[in-house]
Amino acid sequence: MNYLSICLLSFIFLICISFSFFFMGINFLMNDYTIFIEWEVVSLNSTSIVMTFLFDWMSLMFMSFVLLISSLVIYYSKEYMSADIFINRFILLVLLFVLSMMLLIISPNLISILLGWDGLGLVSYCLVIYFQNEKSYNAGMLTALSNRIGDVALLLSIAWMLNYGSWSYIFYLDFMKNDNYMMIIGGLVLLAAMTKSAQIPFSSWLPAAMAAPTPVSALVHSSTLVTAGVYLLIRFNILLSSSLLGNFLLLISGLTMFMAGLGANFEFDLKKIIALSTLSQLGLMMSILSMGFYKLAFFHLLTHALFKALLFMCAGAIIHNMNNFQDIRYMGGLTYYMPFTSSCFNIANLALCGMPFLAGFYSKDLILEIVLLSNMNLFSFFLYFFSTGLTVCYSLRLVYYAMTGEFNGSALNMLNDEGWIMLKGMMGLLIMTIIGGSMLSWLLFPTPFMICLPFFMKFLTLFVCITGGLMGYLISNVKLYFLNKSFIHYNLSMFLGSMWFMPYISTYGITYYSLFVGGNIYKSMDLGWSEFFGSQNLYNNLVKYSKLLSFIQINNLKIYLMFFVFWIILLIFMIYL
Repeated sequence: MNYLSICLLSFIFLICISFSFFFMGINFLMNDYTIFIEWEVVSLNSTSIVMTFLFDWMSLMFMSFVLLISSLVIYYSKEYMSADIFINRFILLVLLFVLSMMLLIISPNLISILLGWDGLGLVSYCLVIYFQNEKSYNAGMLTALSNRIGDVALLLSIAWMLNYGSWSYIFYLDFMKNDNYMMIIGGLVLLAAMTKSAQIPFSSWLPAAMAAPTPVSALVHSSTLVTAGVYLLIRFNILLSSSLLGNFLLLISGLTMFMAGLGANFEFDLKKIIALSTLSQLGLMMSILSMGFYKLAFFHLLTHALFKALLFMCAGAIIHNMNNFQDIRYMGGLTYYMPFTSSCFNIANLALCGMPFLAGFYSKDLILEIVLLSNMNLFSFFLYFFSTGLTVCYSLRLVYYAMTGEFNGSALNMLNDEGWIMLKGMMGLLIMTIIGGSMLSWLLFPTPFMICLPFFMKFLTLFVCITGGLMGYLISNVKLYFLNKSFIHYNLSMFLGSMWFMPYISTYGITYYSLFVGGNIYKSMDLGWSEFFGSQNLYNNLVKYSKLLSFIQINNLKIYLMFFVFWIILLIFMIYL
């Protein structure tokens, strides 16, 4: 079977299941209906191994979105990866990735969650190293090892769940939420979610994972891998509300949002800018979740998946046409050469910024207005709104560099908008980016939110967005020579542009010193004292003595006669004395 038929079959199969799950999810939501399936795999004496699945409106809705995006991504890959001779392997890896995510979504049991969780980790490693070069291997190892910390935390939480007699956390959360054991489990699950969703200090793997093919990035950064942590915490939301864990998560996620927004304003790699915007939105989801509004976090999770997948698909189409250049300084004037792709890119960017009546507006604006209503400390309040301004700032900077002005790339180029398969894949998400927010808003909330605020607070979000956009334009357009040449600006851009030196801390900071100490120990002990008192010196002595013995054995007659002569001489000497 050739790769074209595999792509088409996968696309049709996934899109059919996606729509069926979506309508089932609406039905379950309207009727407040949940299905809990237990399948006894094996029973021996009094011990039974049971596989459990939970189908409620949340899991069905999320699965339908994951399948919709993955089907369009696979269809998009048909053209994007057409030059790859191992396209079958790529499609199978993507399908395995989606299957792992499905298993994680429908699991009310920590053991089956771990299967999906580890499946995501392992397959993501295979996809990140897909292009098989040094950069990909480094990124893959950083991704895998960062996520292993969370896997270990999940394993420890499974061990602690034995206190309750079963691993099905869904039975114990509600009435055991004040129990000390459950708080320990909550802390471990929080650590696992922080690694998977790349919160500080585990943020460095997310931009590094951009070494994967762009269709994989579209899938990973919208509805799979990075959202797994948020989804797990949505299921464990009872443990976060009004507790120490919730306050801790609010601080960390706020700082992540702030750090990612600042970093994106100093970045020139197209895919890394979009990756940092994902990190910023993950911080937003985590922070509103830590305040107890899990439905809002889930709402933003779904809307974000739509426009972020579209953003990556557009970036992939641009990179594909730019002969694999990813630096935005080489772009410019793309609206003239790629009008449809540029339109999709700008709509996705506007949805990310919270442009009224696009998908991002309904969730993002609602979250910020709920924050204005809440009993919030000033520092977290600042992080929320300043980060929102930064989002518009780097989005406008990205549009300015890529879409406007003159083309800065090679004079001989093949820029065109005729990749029909990629365009059709993007079109499906374009429609959902425009109508998805309002549709989900009507479905998820039984009554529309009517949030009454003072005039200045009501318009604070809009004011912050306009200010951020203006700053983005000024940073890109106005040549601030006195600032750009200054020593302070250089060091500041180094610090902020490298995500507060987190990639260096995660790589050199951990590996360099341990390898340095290991090298010294190796030189002084393995090649030093232990060699002298141990194997090497023992070997030298054995060689010396064995040579002596072999010399004696080979020359024994000579030695006997020599000793005989010495004995005669000694006797004569004694007689004469």
